[in-house]
Amino acid sequence: MEGQPVQPAPEETPRDANPANVGLELFGYVGIEAVLDQMRIKTMKTGFEFNLMVVGQSGLGKSTMVNTLFKSKVSRKPTGPSYEERIPKTVQLQSVTHVIEEKGVKMKLTVTDTPGFGDQINNENCWDPIIKYINEQYEKYLREEILISRKRKIPDTRVHSCVYFVPPTGHWLRPLDLEFMRRLSKIVNVVPVIAKADTLTLEERAEFKKRIQKDLKAHGISVYPQEDFDDNSDDRILNNKIRDKIPFAVVGADKEHQVNGKRVLGRKTKWGIIEVENPAHCEFPLLRDLLIRSHLQDLKDITHNVHYESYRVQRLNESNRLALSPINGLLGKDEVESDL
Repeated sequence: MEGQPVQPAPEETPRDANPANVGLELFGYVGIEAVLDQMRIKTMKTGFEFNLMVVGQSGLGKSTMVNTLFKSKVSRKPTGPSYEERIPKTVQLQSVTHVIEEKGVKMKLTVTDTPGFGDQINNENCWDPIIKYINEQYEKYLREEILISRKRKIPDTRVHSCVYFVPPTGHWLRPLDLEFMRRLSKIVNVVPVIAKADTLTLEERAEFKKRIQKDLKAHGISVYPQEDFDDNSDDRILNNKIRDKIPFAVVGADKEHQVNGKRVLGRKTKWGIIEVENPAHCEFPLLRDLLIRSHLQDLKDITHNVHYESYRVQRLNESNRLALSPINGLLGKDEVESDL
């Protein structure tokens, strides 16, 4: 009728839309958001675990970098005048565990170092002990998980992230670097960094980074954050920015210096002080944000849902084939479980 405002037609729900995904309008406050507070309180009470592995040649500043990351002496530095002479003949894995607390939140941090990696004349298969260690942690978790009466909270020693230190040659990745990352990226979250980046000029650093990115792409090496695991468009936008920066050019320092009246972490040289947490000096803040402030839980989720899951499926398939084979067809249940 004329003179009456036209009422807009009600929006129709698409036929292919899932009713479960359509948000309902609430009549009042329900309190669903309180679950976040509940999760936070529970986490503060129980704490959480984070396991970090650092890999690289001796002298690249792995221990210093870990101490810088967590602003505490979490990584034990070998001491003694003859330390440099005592290079291990084989790769020896050493783990140190600490409980760190910040604002009521406790984190059980385990740092695993790999002395001897890449230090020999012949470095063939020097990654084998590292792969063995990572798989042993998956096996340990699996054995606990398949128990009929298992623990309410299974201790998690699985490696959530492996930071690989690339020597600052300024040229290209060595065959050792490529082979290590190719093998390890299939079983753990690998984060490559350019160690001691202050030995390179800004131009050399940028060129070296481009060459590394090109080498990784050419050899099909997928480092963290992996494109295949982006959950949504927002994650993809954020992770693309990170992927453009990887490998991070980092500098580690666990000593403070006075700069403009402030105490800052840095390395003192004849030309001035390299501020570790200054983005204009190095990309350490980007590495810290990735490992701790923005992607720590994602690192743990991908470890559990992707890498550990792949290992679990492989082991269970192996045990099933063993149980169904003609030779082992008469094996008892206890014998099959003991093989796991």
